Amino acid sequence: MRTIHKLFRVDKSRIGFLKFIFEAHDGLAVITTLDAKEGVVRFAIAPGCMEDVEAVLADLKKDIYINEL
Repeated sequence: MRTIHKLFRVDKSRIGFLKFIFEAHDGLAVITTLDAKEGVVRFAIAPGCMEDVEAVLADLKKDIYINEL
């Protein structure tokens, strides 16, 4: 299995919060900021964790702008 990479545009003021949330969920995903001004981040999702990441994102989307690119 390989790490899955996905790009998202998010509310740029919430990038730190997203990183914190995923750091708290050990091993699910690592978020890298690609363009802070535009709010573009890359998720490196651990093998076998896609469903869990999608569940966390679905919950976060209720309060934060997150759009897959």
